Amino acid sequence: MDMLVNLYELDESVDKNVDFEIRRILSPNIHLLEKFIVDNFSMGWASEAKAACYKSNPTCFIAIKDNQIVGFACYDATTKGFFGPLGVHPNYRKQGIASKLILHTMLAMKQDGYAYAIIGGVADKLVPFYKKTCKAMEIELGKQVYSRML
Repeated sequence: MDMLVNLYELDESVDKNVDFEIRRILSPNIHLLEKFIVDNFSMGWASEAKAACYKSNPTCFIAIKDNQIVGFACYDATTKGFFGPLGVHPNYRKQGIASKLILHTMLAMKQDGYAYAIIGGVADKLVPFYKKTCKAMEIELGKQVYSRML
């Protein structure tokens, strides 16, 4: 299912009391991100993230803790206006990293001129999380962009 986020409804307050940092990816670190994604998620997500990285102003952000990548989030990877993919290493989940990556990335989308973000292909178990984190609303439509995948 796809979900829609009104970027003007986001809570723009950023909690500074976190023990990780979010940065926009730099090209010399793309190989580290690709390895992180392949090791913890999938080649498909690595391909999507690389598409977001190879732009003059990359649309991929990484969460760093102890000088290691522990999470990532992208936008405009598969198609314009779409948020994702998003992933956090299993050992670092439930620490607010995903929420901060989502908000940081969506605020970047807003700064780029988007009014709305689409979260594509959301698993049913993640719908409540996105509703809580960024007030995402379900889109009840037929086909979606990922229906073109091989």
